[in-house]
Order: sequence, then structure tokens, then C-alpha cells
Amino acid sequence: MAEQTLTPAAKGLGYAGLIPQFIALALVLQGGEFGYVALAAGFGYAAFIFSFLGGVWWGQSLASGRADAAAYLVAVLPSLLALALFLPWTFGWEWPGPALMFLAALIALSPLVDRWLDLGRQDFMRLRWHLSLGLGALTAALGIIGIEPV
Repeated sequence: MAEQTLTPAAKGLGYAGLIPQFIALALVLQGGEFGYVALAAGFGYAAFIFSFLGGVWWGQSLASGRADAAAYLVAVLPSLLALALFLPWTFGWEWPGPALMFLAALIALSPLVDRWLDLGRQDFMRLRWHLSLGLGALTAALGIIGIEPV
């Protein structure tokens, strides 16, 4: 059996990180005056988490002492991509549905970067997949709803 390195608090707080997106989805589905605000908040939360992952990759790469320029380049991409996905909304273009769908896919696939960087133990990677697929699915649900005006 693989060594367990994550504490119950780390796991619990990790899963608790899905709660804001559940709330955003519930408010959007409920409709009413908070629907569009919840949709924007859901995008913002997903973008923040995606940017946070880039910071994690940067820190883990630095701590490993074996990272090259490619690892640092990959680590800054989440922030830049999140910003790029936000721009259509600021210009009043096709938003938020398409941006949410792209963000959902990027989040759901983000553990592949952890594997590429070879920075995660088995229990960490299991948690990363659970959280990334969970947040990706919730964000995709918001994106599907967001394709139609709220």
C-alpha cells in the first residue's frame, strides 16, 4: 500500500473547495435576481482556482530543484489563460458559456500537468483528480446553463 501523506484536514478542506461552485450552480438553477451574479461568481471562482494551481506548480517545481524553464512556463499559463477567458465578458462578446466550458476542460485536465511534473504522490494525485473532475464538471454545468441568457 502506498504511503498516505495527506491529513484528513487536507482532504476535507480540499473537498470543501467544491462548495462555492455547488452554491453558484444552485443559485443559477434557481434563477431570479442572483442568477447572473452567481454565474459570474462561478466563473471567477474557477478562474481563481485554476490560477492557484499554477502557483502550486511553480512552488512544487521550485521545491523539487529539478524544474526547467518549461515547468515555469506551464506554471504561469493558468493565470494567463484565465485572464484570456475573462476578456470576452469584458468586451460583451460570447460569454459566459463558452469561457466556462474552456475553463472547465482546463481544470478537469489539470492533473495531467501534475503527472508531467512528477510532483504528486498517489494519495495527492487521487485527491487532485477528484477535485479537478468535480470542479470541472460543476463549471461545465454552469457553462451549459450560461450558453443561454439567465
